[in-house]
Amino acid sequence: MPIALVESLDHDGRGVAHVEGKTVFIDGALPGEQVEYSVYRKRPTYDQAQVSRILRPSAQRVTPRCPHFGVCGGCSMQHLDSTAQTAAKQRVMEDALWHLGRLRPEILYPAIHGPFWGYRYRARIGVRLVPKKGGVLVGFHERRSSYIADMRSCEVLPRSISDLLPKLRELIGNLSIPDRLPQIEVAVGEAVTVLVFRNLLPLTPEDEAHLAAFGDAHGVQMWLQPGGPDTVHRLHPQDGLGLRYTLPEFDVSLDFLPNDFTQVNVAINRLLIRRALQLLDPQPGERIADLFCGLGNFSLPIARRGARVVGVEGSETLVGRAGDNARRNGLEKDCEFHAANLFEATEDSLAALGPLDKLLIDPPREGAIAVVKALGPSAPRRIVYVSCNPATLARDAAVLVHEKGYLLKGAGIANMFPQTSHVESIALFERNATPRAVPGATPMAC
Repeated sequence: MPIALVESLDHDGRGVAHVEGKTVFIDGALPGEQVEYSVYRKRPTYDQAQVSRILRPSAQRVTPRCPHFGVCGGCSMQHLDSTAQTAAKQRVMEDALWHLGRLRPEILYPAIHGPFWGYRYRARIGVRLVPKKGGVLVGFHERRSSYIADMRSCEVLPRSISDLLPKLRELIGNLSIPDRLPQIEVAVGEAVTVLVFRNLLPLTPEDEAHLAAFGDAHGVQMWLQPGGPDTVHRLHPQDGLGLRYTLPEFDVSLDFLPNDFTQVNVAINRLLIRRALQLLDPQPGERIADLFCGLGNFSLPIARRGARVVGVEGSETLVGRAGDNARRNGLEKDCEFHAANLFEATEDSLAALGPLDKLLIDPPREGAIAVVKALGPSAPRRIVYVSCNPATLARDAAVLVHEKGYLLKGAGIANMFPQTSHVESIALFERNATPRAVPGATPMAC
């Protein structure tokens, strides 16, 4: 069995080693460790492998808390000390900026971190009937597989949801279509928890009665999704409180539906918004665009600081939700929202938004390459870019700096998904070439 000395972690949380001139990515290995490994996929320039035996463990190795770790694909870094995870993600961001964008930020912001366990308030859980494994399985997909992990608990879900996993198995097993309910969407709000069952066939009245009784017994709302996203609807109860999260620092609350995009980690989202507004520094009288604004997560706090906000989002449904949230918070006079495909942004389409003092960009994993390429001579002097993908952040940052004349004033990560390799980051770009103190460069933690 081959032996390797692990040098670093890659963006997927795998150990990286070089053996006989070939790069080897090793699942479950940590920097500084000497390990035996077995290859499960060979490529001309690299191999993918998994640890067979640890010969010399890292001082940062810990015992994974979850009994399903290594099989379940939901987490990839439980074997690494939580503080070291944050540092590793910061290095992933720095490496991406340098190797893909040839950029180094003037300031590295202290990492934003918070709860390491029980933080995941949004989740999509798989369901599959597997008679050979005892019936219905409810959980995340297995690592490198389409199979559903045989899970009885989950350490990154809130305890109230983790405790429901075995009970959901029993519930679905007693329905008439246990093989036609492939997914459960979990959404936890401040006052209610919603479970959305994706049903590929209609339920019987008896099925609906079982679901309603389960909801009453466990204090959760039961919803159904028989088709596309627009078919999501309440099953039981028919009325009552809706989903909501609050941003107390900005005296803002946002209503959402269970299939709307919201951040999974409420505590980190609050701190990320605080950092973003420190960097953006909105002032009364300024006009600021929030691109990929969603349901107003950044827009409403910016407006609360006195600036006029122009929010742009590709989903007309979310644009409507953002407008409703602005009205509920008394901010409708300071906000305007528009639906537009920002992946096809042009200089003319951005100019149509009117003069802008500053810009916040919070794109999906694909990044905002069309937006940054479309920035013209009258583009805002300051841009705060919130990213969920270091590679697309680096690509877009290279355009901003090398083509558009901005400086990368600072960057840092937010540990939005502890125990996973997911890297959330935030960066500040300015056209002002005069060095100055950058706001927000202070430690944050829950």
